[in-house]
Amino acid sequence: MSELGDKKGAKALTGGDPLSQIAASVTQKAALDVQRDAFGGPDWVTDRPPPPVHKWHPSHCGDIGMEIRSDGSWWHAGAPIRREELVRLFASILRLEPNGDHVLVTPVEKVLVHVALHPLRVVDAEPLQGHSPETLMLTLNTGGTIALDQRHHLSPEPRAADAAFVTLDNGLTALFTRAAWYRLVEHADADGCITSGGRTISLAAG
Repeated sequence: MSELGDKKGAKALTGGDPLSQIAASVTQKAALDVQRDAFGGPDWVTDRPPPPVHKWHPSHCGDIGMEIRSDGSWWHAGAPIRREELVRLFASILRLEPNGDHVLVTPVEKVLVHVALHPLRVVDAEPLQGHSPETLMLTLNTGGTIALDQRHHLSPEPRAADAAFVTLDNGLTALFTRAAWYRLVEHADADGCITSGGRTISLAAG
């Protein structure tokens, strides 16, 4: 598919003009040409290769009313973004800036995203079958899967009854949903610890 075709497809996907411009700036040619490696990175927060957002440093930054609410839902100008494919596209170009702002970043612009709690959600946790050492794979609400290993750290979130959140590439974090947290707890031993990726992790708060 040509770059022009990519942009037309992106515009057809979106409903609002500012969203169209963001989507049209990220083409298939912009994605990293890498095989998926859950243990070596980079993180795939969706089911598609991630764009190289760590290489994009546009100076312009605008605020168009983008927000991720505490339940993980994406909103624009006070209305929910219901297109799952569009949410996944935006998740793939999300980054945390050194000043603490979350932004959607393209080669030509940055857009501020107001994040109420954590930008992503972990919706499931399952052992990777046949892998040694035993490793839990975390499924994100945006379609990606992340290995709970040395690269990804688990921390309690006091604002969510001490459910855990996990750190990801580009400064992102993903909070466990209640169901995913219970799934994680199911794998804990009598001391409240889990083993994943060759290390022991305590699920106890603090």
